[in-house]
Amino acid sequence: MFKKILIANRGEIACRVIKTARKMGIATVAIYSDADKNALHVKMADEAVHIGPPPANQSYIVIDKVMDAIRQTGAEAVHPGYGFLSENKLFAEALAREGVAFIGPPVGAIESMGDKITSKKIAIEAGVATVPGHMGLIEDADEAVKISRDIGYPVMLKASAGGGGKGMRIAWNDKEAVEGFQSSKNEAAASFGDDRIFIEKFITQPRHIEIQVLADAHGNAIYLGERECSIQRRQQKVIEEAPSPFLDEKTRKKMGNQAVDLAKAVGYTSAGTVEFIVDGDRNFYFLEMNTRLQVEHPVTELITDVDLVEQMIRVADGEKLTMSQKDVKLNGWAVESRLYAEDPYRGFLPSIGRLTRYRPPAEVSEASHVVRNDTGVFEGGEISMYYDPMIAKLCTWAPTRAKAIDGMRTALDSFEVEGIGHNLPFLSAVMDHEKFISGDMTTAFIEEEFPEGFNGVELPDDMLRRVAAAAAAMYRMAEIRRTRVSGRMDNHERKVGVDWVVSLQGQSFPVVVDADPMGATISFAGGGDSRVASDWEPGQPLATLDVDGTPLMIKTGKIPGGFRMRLRGADLNVFVRTPRQAELARLMPEKMPPDTSKFLLCPMPGLIVSLAVQVGDEVQEGQTLCTVEAMKMENILRAEKKTVVTKINAAAGDSLAVDDVIMEFE
Repeated sequence: MFKKILIANRGEIACRVIKTARKMGIATVAIYSDADKNALHVKMADEAVHIGPPPANQSYIVIDKVMDAIRQTGAEAVHPGYGFLSENKLFAEALAREGVAFIGPPVGAIESMGDKITSKKIAIEAGVATVPGHMGLIEDADEAVKISRDIGYPVMLKASAGGGGKGMRIAWNDKEAVEGFQSSKNEAAASFGDDRIFIEKFITQPRHIEIQVLADAHGNAIYLGERECSIQRRQQKVIEEAPSPFLDEKTRKKMGNQAVDLAKAVGYTSAGTVEFIVDGDRNFYFLEMNTRLQVEHPVTELITDVDLVEQMIRVADGEKLTMSQKDVKLNGWAVESRLYAEDPYRGFLPSIGRLTRYRPPAEVSEASHVVRNDTGVFEGGEISMYYDPMIAKLCTWAPTRAKAIDGMRTALDSFEVEGIGHNLPFLSAVMDHEKFISGDMTTAFIEEEFPEGFNGVELPDDMLRRVAAAAAAMYRMAEIRRTRVSGRMDNHERKVGVDWVVSLQGQSFPVVVDADPMGATISFAGGGDSRVASDWEPGQPLATLDVDGTPLMIKTGKIPGGFRMRLRGADLNVFVRTPRQAELARLMPEKMPPDTSKFLLCPMPGLIVSLAVQVGDEVQEGQTLCTVEAMKMENILRAEKKTVVTKINAAAGDSLAVDDVIMEFE
C-alpha cells in the first residue's frame, strides 16, 4: 500500500481524501495557493507545498507546479479530487512518466470518456441511448446558432472538458445561443484550459439520475446504485439523494448494467459516474461519464457502507475489488444539501468574506440516523473569490426517505453560518416543499417553483404559533435576567409581566405566559395552549426548544423589542411587546427602502469582464448591460426596464465590491 499520497485539490474534497488516507495509515501532502495558506486542508495534511498565486490557472491546474510538489515530497500517488486536474489526461500522463500512481482511471478512459463528444460517440457505438445533439466542435457563434436551429430550441451549450456546471448554458433562441456560446467558451477556458463547446437538445422535463460505478484493473466492475440529482440551479446540483424516489428495481438494474458495460468498454478502473437523463416514463439517455469522484459521492457511501475514496486508493495500488454485484445492498435513504457561499436573496450571486461564525451541526453515526458534514472551512476563515463557492456538503441518513428529510430539516436549522451570504434558507425551503417531499420533481424544479427567485419563506400558521410560543417564553426569560438586580441577597426583582403580544410575519398573537421551573405554558387569546421547554439562555445564538413535545431549532439574535429568528427557510423579526406597546407600534409609520431603480449596482464582489453599452444608449428591458465574473462564473446583468444610460462608473477589468454603482440611468 502507498505510504504517502498528494491531494491535487483544495477545500472540502481535499479534507475528505485526507480523512480516508489517515484511516488507512497513509501520510498526506496538501498543495495550496497564496489564498489558501491558512486553509483547513493545509492544516489537516501531514505536509503542505505552496504552488503559486490564487488564480487556479496559475496554481492548482499548472501541471508542472503540481509535479514539482510531488518530487519535493516523494509522494507515491496522487488523488485529484474533482474539478481542476481530475479529468486531465496530460496530468495523468505526466504522473505515469514520473512513476507516480494516479488515483483514478487510465489515461485512455480519461481521454475517451472525459471528453463529452468522444464519450457520446462511444456510447452510441455501445448501443446506449443518447440525447440528440451535434457531436462535432463548434467554431464560432454563427455556427452555434445554425446547429441550434437544426437541433431545435431549447439547446444546451456545454464545455467538452467541463463539469460542475461550468461552461454550460441553456439557449431558447438565437440571441441566447450567441451569448451562451461566448460565455461557455470563456468559462471553459478559465476553468479547464479547454474552450471547446458542443451542443445537444435540452430535454424540458428531465430527471437527472446517475449511476456510481467501481472497477478494478482485473476486469471486475460493479454499480453501487443511483443518485437523484434533479434539484439543480444553472446546471449546478444543489440537493442530491440516494436512492432515487423515481426508479423501480427493473430500471435501476438496466441503467446499472449499461453503466458497467460502458465502463468495461473503455477499460475503466477506479470510481466513476455515468450520468443519465430520465424522462417521465423512465426512458433514460446517456448524458456523460465523469471519470472521477463525484461531489455527491457521500450519499452513495451512506446507503452502501462503501468508502469510495478507500476503494479508489486500493484499485490504484493494484488490488482487486473485494465485492461483487450481488454483495451490493442499498440500505435506507441519504440526502445531501450543498451549502454554497451565495446569497439566495440576491439572485444566488456569489458572496465572499470572512466566516465570523461557522458551527455545523454535530456529526452523528447511529443505527437510527446519521449526520455527516464534509467541509473545507472553519470559523474565522476566508471565503475567496477565486474558487468554487461550495462551503460544505451536509448529509443525513435514516431508514426511510421521510426520516432522512426530517433529519436534514433539523440539521439545516442548527447550522450556524454568519459573515457571508449563504443558501441555508433556500435549502430549508426545498426540504419543506411538497414537490420535493413527494419526490415529484425534475431538473426544472427551481425555475418552476421559484420563478421570481428566492425571497424567503412564509411559515404556515401552525408553525407561526409554535414560534410565537417559543419567542414569548424566551423573551420573558430574557426580561427576568435584564431586570434582576445583581448583588442583592434577598433576590428582589422588578416584576416581569405575563401579558404579551407576539408579532411576526404580519400577524399578532396576544398571549399569557405562565412560567415554572420546568418551562412555560403559553396561552393564546384565541384559545389553545402551548408548552415550551428549553435550556436556552439569553445571548445564545442557537435555541434548542421543545414545543408541545416536538423539537424546534431556531437561530436567534437580539433586536430592539424582540428577536431575529431564522428557521425552516424563514428569516423573521419577532417582536414581543406589552399590550400597550403593541397598540402604539401599530401607529408607527413603516420605513421604506431607498430607491435604487436608477442605478445598476454590482450584485457581488467581482471583476467587470465587459460592458455592452455606452453613455447615451437607449436600452430595452432584458438587454445585456455588462458581464461580471465571480468564483469562476460569468454573470450577465440586464436592464430591468426601458431607459437611457447617463453615466458609466466602471470599465472592463475593474474589481468591484457589492453595491458599487456600475452605471446610472435617467
